[in-house]
Amino acid sequence: MSISLNPYLIFDGNTREAVHFYEKALGGKVIGGIMTFGDMPEDPNYPLTDDMKDRVMHAHLKVGDTDLMFSDTFAGMPYQPGNTIQIAIHPKEEARAREIFAALEDGGQVIMPLQKTDWSPLYGQVKDKFGVTFQVNVPGEQPQ
Repeated sequence: MSISLNPYLIFDGNTREAVHFYEKALGGKVIGGIMTFGDMPEDPNYPLTDDMKDRVMHAHLKVGDTDLMFSDTFAGMPYQPGNTIQIAIHPKEEARAREIFAALEDGGQVIMPLQKTDWSPLYGQVKDKFGVTFQVNVPGEQPQ
């Protein structure tokens, strides 16, 4: 059973600046470009302002053998400096993702239920009973 973990850093509108700062400071390389919320298909239930469209939804920085991932907050999500690191978990199997999510949910709080997204067959966010936020993400098919 294979699983990987990485830190996921959350910012409040300045993710692009942070990614380039860490890229230079740590000698990293941005993998797959920087995706904004505006790059995703429109959802009429959650219309985006122009400012929100420019915010970073996901960025991936490779530093040696380590993956750092980044995002800006989504409109309406609280942002508290110093409390902006989450753990991303990438189980290969959906069944394992469901087990992990359920275990973390016990005594905790679901932020985003497990569901299919544009980038993953199964993705969700949960804050465990200790206040640590986890993103559970089954890797989707990689573009060729």
